[in-house]
Amino acid sequence: RITQGTFSYLPDLTDEEVRAQLQYAIGQGWAVAVEFTDDPHPRSNLWEMWSLPMFDIADAAAGLAEIRACRAAHPDHYVRVCAYDASYGRQSTALSFIVGRPPAEPGFGLDRQEAAGRAIRYTLSAYAARHPHGQRYQG
Repeated sequence: RITQGTFSYLPDLTDEEVRAQLQYAIGQGWAVAVEFTDDPHPRSNLWEMWSLPMFDIADAAAGLAEIRACRAAHPDHYVRVCAYDASYGRQSTALSFIVGRPPAEPGFGLDRQEAAGRAIRYTLSAYAARHPHGQRYQG
């Protein structure tokens, strides 16, 4: 089970709990965006943007509708919500959490490499990345 972002060690949030988090972000004045990927490597911050960030929504229902549409269009991908705080004058993620997962999560492997001077290096690679893009989580 991929654990990234806020709430990652909790059970998956219900839509009502997601709605509450969206309303909190909106109340803080943060822009909300929905993103998806089929390769959730922990160092990859660049997920596909589902639609334009929602800068001026007043009700979490709009954000929840976008989440549901993204889940329906990409059932074999990870879907997350990011809330951006513009008060710092740059793109700063204030809140990020996963709201959709593929039915099966194969996880990651740790590859060990020996380097000069008896140094050992490790590389993290997703088992799913062994399959072509777009076919990583299909049965």
